[in-house]
Amino acid sequence: MSDLVRLYELLTPANQLAATRTVQSLVTAPRALLQNPRMGEKLKQLAPRDVRRILVGQYEMRYEINASTIYILRLWHTREDW
Repeated sequence: MSDLVRLYELLTPANQLAATRTVQSLVTAPRALLQNPRMGEKLKQLAPRDVRRILVGQYEMRYEINASTIYILRLWHTREDW
């Protein structure tokens, strides 16, 4: 949630409507993981954990699969330095 708030606050001064749309798309994106949780690229450097990444437009979302639960770990714009 803190990443969503941070991105919204970063985008709002330039265009509040675009900021709202971006956050909404990022909130709904993980729904696709319910049907296909392993669709993201596996990040082997974080093994043995099953951490993966998907791109949502220009944003990277990292998530972890643990048993039957999916945890969203981080979210950022691909131009940010993480």
